[in-house]
Amino acid sequence: MENVRSKGKEFALDLLYDIIGGFLQAIGLHCFIDSIDIAPGGATGLAILLNRFTHLPLGTLTFMINIPLLIASWIWLGKSRTLKTFKTVAILTVILDFIVTPYIPIYTGDKLVSCIFGAVMVGASLAVVFMRGSTTGGGDIMAKLLQKFRPHMQTSTAVLLTDFVIVAASMLVFKNIEAGLYGVINMVLGSYVIDTILYGTNKSTMITVMSPHTPEIAQALMDELERGVTFYKSRGAYSGREGEALICVVDRKQFYKAKKMIYGIDPRAFLIVSEAKEVYGEGFLDSDWEV
Repeated sequence: MENVRSKGKEFALDLLYDIIGGFLQAIGLHCFIDSIDIAPGGATGLAILLNRFTHLPLGTLTFMINIPLLIASWIWLGKSRTLKTFKTVAILTVILDFIVTPYIPIYTGDKLVSCIFGAVMVGASLAVVFMRGSTTGGGDIMAKLLQKFRPHMQTSTAVLLTDFVIVAASMLVFKNIEAGLYGVINMVLGSYVIDTILYGTNKSTMITVMSPHTPEIAQALMDELERGVTFYKSRGAYSGREGEALICVVDRKQFYKAKKMIYGIDPRAFLIVSEAKEVYGEGFLDSDWEV
């Protein structure tokens, strides 16, 4: 019984996030993007191009484009994710064609403002959908399919290739190079919004320290910043000397203080700093988060 309730709660949350994401994307597409003749990649970008020839509603075209992709996803990528994506695409179609398009007016002001607001709203909508482990289909499925047959291709490269084809086609359809340039701006800004929403509040800094004074540095980091530290054995390739290095993950706001403490203890410490987009565990995100 408890398992049924848990599944029902998860489904309700999926539905809520799909509806919120659907409204954000529908408003971004209808009010800002479609009106300025740009196609920012993905199934929606292709739908905008086809709309100029068929005059069918954007939501319906997006759904039709996704059908063969969803079938391919079902065969090669798995059933669970495909069903989630199908639900998300269906909800977006209903919201876009039957709720937003008939009743919400189109913004007719500056083209750059439309491009920016459209990117922000569509990017936010995708982030909301990604939080529940779903996608809006289109470019995401195409990228995964490309990776299926080209395993060594990175996800970002696969997405970029599929989006580039659509943006290039938009310049031919709209007979305007500016359409492609605005499309690129829209895609880049949308990607930034997605990353900011999904990872912005959880970006941390990972510090790797090599020093003969690692015990004192570790104690200072634990006492002053209340962050855990991990030691591991190291050996210098040039000197051949064995020693200890440490790794510590801190909040971005704590990094300056951590750096000051480390060099206060050992001015000759060797420090490697890298960004950690997601950190799970005590003091950071709970391990049951799904993004």
